[in-house]
Amino acid sequence: MRVFYSLVITLLTPIFFLAFFWLGRKNPAWRQGWLQRCGSVTQNIKPNALWLHAASVGEVMAAAPLIKSFQAKYPDIDILVTTFTPTGAEQVKQLFSGKVFHQYLPIDHPLFFKRFVKQLKPGLLVVIERELWPGMLSVCARHSIPVLLANARMSQKSAESYQRFPILIRFMLDKLSMVAVQDHTDGQRYLDLGLPENKLNVTGSMKFDISIDNAVKAEGEGLRKQWGEKRPVLALASSHADEDERLLVLLPKLQQQVSDILLLLIPRHPERFDAVSAAAQELGFEVQRRSQGAASIKTQVYVADTMGEMLKVLSAADVVLMGGSLIERGGHNPIEPAALGKPVLIGPHYFNFTEVVTGLEQAGALKVVSSNSEDLLTALIDLLKDKETQEIMGEAGLTSVERNRGAVGELVKHCARMMLSSY
Repeated sequence: MRVFYSLVITLLTPIFFLAFFWLGRKNPAWRQGWLQRCGSVTQNIKPNALWLHAASVGEVMAAAPLIKSFQAKYPDIDILVTTFTPTGAEQVKQLFSGKVFHQYLPIDHPLFFKRFVKQLKPGLLVVIERELWPGMLSVCARHSIPVLLANARMSQKSAESYQRFPILIRFMLDKLSMVAVQDHTDGQRYLDLGLPENKLNVTGSMKFDISIDNAVKAEGEGLRKQWGEKRPVLALASSHADEDERLLVLLPKLQQQVSDILLLLIPRHPERFDAVSAAAQELGFEVQRRSQGAASIKTQVYVADTMGEMLKVLSAADVVLMGGSLIERGGHNPIEPAALGKPVLIGPHYFNFTEVVTGLEQAGALKVVSSNSEDLLTALIDLLKDKETQEIMGEAGLTSVERNRGAVGELVKHCARMMLSSY
């Protein structure tokens, strides 16, 4: 298995670099960090560091409470965060501004990872949620580096995909020291794929351990003053292609029913900032991009085209509709708006967050809505015009988030124990 995989990845390595170069047309950051992609550690990091891999923006946000908590308890241990995407790298810089090290994850070639591990000499690898690479895990196993899969999730759709490659998935699961899952349903799916039961630990979701700084709320209040403090604000958070466009088409009808409404669009990927802004302008709306100055009471569509400011802009919303759920993407994390005390709506495609959505829905903090345009429009109008329900849902969200905290503390304990055992 290892020899076959090494051969395949060797053949694919030039294609990876060509893909990075191609992606760099829209985001030049893809063309940076070539040495890091080849396994070179380009920073002076002390041995026995905590190496944490978070593929992109969502995983970095999920890992933030764990990183901060571990730093507070073990300030003398260096932390390296690797990401695969430039947007993930930018998120690390925004959140930690030099307090942790960052590098791009090497391409999964055994020679690259062997070089990387020999130079880094980590005490532990923590992988956030699900990004497992056979070469990475194999090299860690050969160098006796424990691997913790943290905040792990496994949707039914992903489990069915993995079942097509039983030998490969069991090879990877065998290399893991522990899998800390978000809930029992995810845990059972890992067991069904071949994970030994003694490696499974149900810790809950780290995303419930989110903390909201007062500066975030102050930023939200500042935005409301720009827009007009009494205006209803609907946010579409972490949106994908076709979702912003759907809301923009519905906006004239929303304006007829909800006086002076402002639509806040937060695209998931920076490559779409220009396209979303252009689409709003082509429909004749008064558009303001966050990166281009302050809005005004005349602004009808506000495009949050900066990275690392999701909580700030969401704190200015009245109602939050989660992106990735109106299309078959699997949805995005609804815990963040709930932690801000915002009523949350989510479309029917939320299979990446089934347990979280179900829990928040049962608590009265979230409603699942149809992706059908007319039904969606009705649901948006009903909630935007109902301040009392907004307040009830917001309070329910705050209570639910508080009740489900605790995963980070458990994971910090596991990290410390596994690192000590590897020294």
